[in-house]
Amino acid sequence: MTRSRRQFLSVAASTLALAGCVGPRVAAHGHRSSYTSQILKPGKDNTVFCWMDTALQQVRDQRVLTPRAAYNYGLATAAGFLAANGIVQAWEEPFGIGEGPRDADPEVAYGIAFAKAAAEAFQTPFLFERMSFLSGFPGSEAKSLGVTWGEAAARRVLEMRTGDGSEPSKANYYLGRYGRRTDPLRWRPTGPFYGASPGPAFPSFDRGLFPGHGMIIPWTMKSGEQFRVAAFHDPASPEFAETFDTVRRLGGADSTIRTADQSEIALFWEDGPWGITPPGHFLYIAMQLLQERDLPFIELARAFALLGMTQCDASICAWDNKYHHDVLRPESAIRARAPALGNPDPRVERDPGWRSFIPTPEFPAYTSGHSTFGAAAAEMLALILGRDDIAFSGRSPDEVLWPQLRGVVRHWTGLAHMAEENGMSRIYGGVHWDMDHSAAMTAGSALARQAFHTTFPRKA
Repeated sequence: MTRSRRQFLSVAASTLALAGCVGPRVAAHGHRSSYTSQILKPGKDNTVFCWMDTALQQVRDQRVLTPRAAYNYGLATAAGFLAANGIVQAWEEPFGIGEGPRDADPEVAYGIAFAKAAAEAFQTPFLFERMSFLSGFPGSEAKSLGVTWGEAAARRVLEMRTGDGSEPSKANYYLGRYGRRTDPLRWRPTGPFYGASPGPAFPSFDRGLFPGHGMIIPWTMKSGEQFRVAAFHDPASPEFAETFDTVRRLGGADSTIRTADQSEIALFWEDGPWGITPPGHFLYIAMQLLQERDLPFIELARAFALLGMTQCDASICAWDNKYHHDVLRPESAIRARAPALGNPDPRVERDPGWRSFIPTPEFPAYTSGHSTFGAAAAEMLALILGRDDIAFSGRSPDEVLWPQLRGVVRHWTGLAHMAEENGMSRIYGGVHWDMDHSAAMTAGSALARQAFHTTFPRKA
């Protein structure tokens, strides 16, 4: 019996699934597990949103950690746009992907390139998703050319990113990329799950999460250190005493001054593991807002490439700052390190029973990844939309992480308001110093402005 290529792929996909080689199928728009189902109005689904939803679900289902999730989003959105733009030739691009066949379908090329890049990033073949996507396009030469070019363009993108420093064997180890502080501000893991006194300690945890991530080759920045921020406070200074006292009183689990609204903000933006992570949250918000603009396909593809690439670069920028400056978290300072900081202010005192309101992450504090992601997203969206003062509301995309958020709706007067609330959430939660937030906001905004004005200019 002769089988068509589609029948062959269907049988192959079923066989792989039965063998455990293919993960759960991504939920389609309309399903309760789909993120677009939460935010898109009827008739607003499209190729870009479909594949963005696929990536968000994969981050959730694989429990991909924040810096890696940002990298994956950037790779997939860039590959999709570069493939489509190679056909349409509407925008300049600095990567030299080349021209595709002018008769090819750019949406088909987008989906195939996105899927191929995402398959590499997530180590998942996306066979079902590709087949479902392609079934929505009638058979034609344009479709066939789109498939062929999408594959070719994605290969070029993946070849370009080979050796970019993102390999786990490099990104998750120091490997001499960053030195360590030798003064009392030096970061160490926080929490009784790392050690006890008297009792065992686990120095193997000293490397933290992805200490080499800041050395990954970025998409739009000249290098990971391009937007490196100024030095952190002198621990003996009045400025440090003020920030110490602020987070101690405001961010503790038992704080008496944190308001109910501030507590809600801390939980709303926590975006920890088991969800789409902070960069995914901002891509989710971007879908919510950009659906109202009805942008042409190639402009929407460009917008999400810029958003995805700058979220990736925001992770590189933040992680470069974190491991370059190597600053301890508030919980470590308050519970254990205060006497060694040499600050004469009586407010800088040790409180061994203090705990942060939300979990303290296992990597250095300065600067805040949340604030960098939020500032970059808000700035990029404002540039794409042509304005910042867009009033909107939103719910948490992953309410299962914090049951307290079920039914909670936050309201913002504009994109800058959203980004500021997101960054302040980490101070309300007790896991960041105020300078972590303010310095990151400046860096995130700057990298987004540079990317928007230089990366994909319109062709003359």
